Amino acid sequence: MSDRDAIIETINLYALALDSQCWDLFERVFTTDVSADYGVGMHWQGLAEFTRDFADFHALFDATQHVMTNHLVRVDADRASAHTYGAWRLVRYAAGDPPVWDGTGYYDDELVRTPDGWRIAKRVCRVVYWTGNRRVQSPSEDFQFQLDVVSLKGEAEAGRLNILTALA
Repeated sequence: MSDRDAIIETINLYALALDSQCWDLFERVFTTDVSADYGVGMHWQGLAEFTRDFADFHALFDATQHVMTNHLVRVDADRASAHTYGAWRLVRYAAGDPPVWDGTGYYDDELVRTPDGWRIAKRVCRVVYWTGNRRVQSPSEDFQFQLDVVSLKGEAEAGRLNILTALA
């Protein structure tokens, strides 16, 4: 498998880990010291905390589906940059009608080659669009999910897209 294919496989494995809630797969996706930034106060440093919080959050849902597309990958020896569009559907029937929350966004990743294959060392995820019932993501009425919607144009102009540096 080429480096590019192996990196895309790693990114797609993330979606499978989320949707199957097989959290041990995160060890095959991320480094142990991963830095993950999902916006608005959702930052993790380290795989254990990141995995625990994602497992707790996704336990709410009756089903999820994450789709990863439009992969751009640049490899530079044992480091790589990848940019991927994502779309997701979260389903929680207890949230009422409609029981879905749909979103789209992107992942801007920095990967490293390890003895066990490519792993994401740094991830920035941003939501570009969402629609649906916000209660799907809230375990109770007291909890208000914070969401920061961004545009790729704005992130590019601000110099916050790692992949654009790799492409230059």
